[in-house]
Amino acid sequence: MKKFMALLALTGLTVGMITGCGAAKDTNETAAPAKEAESAGQEEAETGSQEAAPAEERTTFTVGFDAEFPPYGYMDENGEYTGFDLDLAAEVCARRGWELVKQPVDWDSKDMELSSGSIDCIWNGFTMNGREDAYTWSVPYIDNSQVFVVKSDAGIASFGDLSGKIVGVQKDSSALAALEGDAQELAASFSELKQYADYNTGFMDLEAGAIDAIAIDIGVADYQIASRGDGYVILDEKLATEQYGIGFLLGNDSLKDQVESTLLEMAKDGKFMEIAGKYGLEGSVCLGK
Repeated sequence: MKKFMALLALTGLTVGMITGCGAAKDTNETAAPAKEAESAGQEEAETGSQEAAPAEERTTFTVGFDAEFPPYGYMDENGEYTGFDLDLAAEVCARRGWELVKQPVDWDSKDMELSSGSIDCIWNGFTMNGREDAYTWSVPYIDNSQVFVVKSDAGIASFGDLSGKIVGVQKDSSALAALEGDAQELAASFSELKQYADYNTGFMDLEAGAIDAIAIDIGVADYQIASRGDGYVILDEKLATEQYGIGFLLGNDSLKDQVESTLLEMAKDGKFMEIAGKYGLEGSVCLGK
């Protein structure tokens, strides 16, 4: 009888252990998918870009810009990124309650940065002309006409006066594209078209008399003249005309509308022109005119 009772007890214990392990296994199998779902949710939250978030939920605004294009975007003597476009972006963020993230980009990689969500827009002297269908654009805010700068005492007042002169231009610039395109006949009248890596070097040659004129973006021309003092003038006739806008990912009308409406508000209350004046760009502003 004892042996039978002992055997019965042992059988009950074994069944209990088997039942207990089975319950534990079921619990773990149930918990695993929940844990995976939680992990997936966390990953989605971490990797989800603010691009997909409703504009009213946005907390940061990442601007992609060329860090070597003064006065629109550049590094100052203190090692800080500054410039007209970045100041505009900072004011937009202040009014929207966003944190501005300044993201310098390799200009050749700007489209990849935008499409990947690394930046929210391209905002730095970004020409709209010829790219109208590639981005969702803000309204144009800068007239970036191509002009000629000469010394005020050079006796050059028109395109005709440039015949036989040495003219400077920056490599890979819109001004060079114009001189090699629609304005080829004008360029053929020069004694030489000298290309520079940057406008600063070109202006030094203009100052030294090594060249007679320089073809340049009007915004950059205004900035250079303001920083160098009197002694230079911009010819009235324009070489070419283009406009700057803010480029957003194609279809991102929601964010564009948010930024654009704030820019228009700034133009109306005078803040936009105040920032333009800081960089000597009043003459090239087209927003609100």
